[in-house]
Amino acid sequence: MERNELYPVFLKVSNLNVLIVGGGNVGLEKLTFLLKSSPNAQVQMVAPEFLSDTLELAEKHHVDITKDVYAEKFLEGKHMVVACTDNPEVNEQVYHDCRERSTLVNVADNPPFCDFYMGGIVTKGNVKVAISTNGKSPTTAKRLRQFFEDVLPENIDDLVNNLNEYRKTLKGDFEQKVEALNEFTKGLVNRKD
Repeated sequence: MERNELYPVFLKVSNLNVLIVGGGNVGLEKLTFLLKSSPNAQVQMVAPEFLSDTLELAEKHHVDITKDVYAEKFLEGKHMVVACTDNPEVNEQVYHDCRERSTLVNVADNPPFCDFYMGGIVTKGNVKVAISTNGKSPTTAKRLRQFFEDVLPENIDDLVNNLNEYRKTLKGDFEQKVEALNEFTKGLVNRKD
């Protein structure tokens, strides 16, 4: 059986500089996805033209809009890049330019030209669940996201906050604290032994 070997991380994109190359429907989708999860993301978008919906969303979130064709100079100071133009040659050029600079890059709908994928995300307060299908089926990730949105209770954040307060009261070394938290939370998971 094939195995997903991606390493999941949660990036503080409010501390990083993100570039989106492309101003069409896919650019809007990527920007919307990013800002839904991280409304304070530091984003610049570069494209000769932008959809009016993109400009409206960008204004609300202080996204830097640059009406220009892609050039390598736009990668300066960027930590991650999403290429989503309707021109495969431009997208691949973005990929190669990013690889030369060791900048993380995602070329939309082109898994071989991606260092990362933007999977399905469910957020309920402090709880965030990310879903990946290894770039093979965004539709499956979407359906799983919808499932988890329905299954995770709205008040799960209360549980997280209460456990955080309880954790602060625990005494002992790290191992003792982990053991106490494991014992305390055992009932949260319905095990079938």
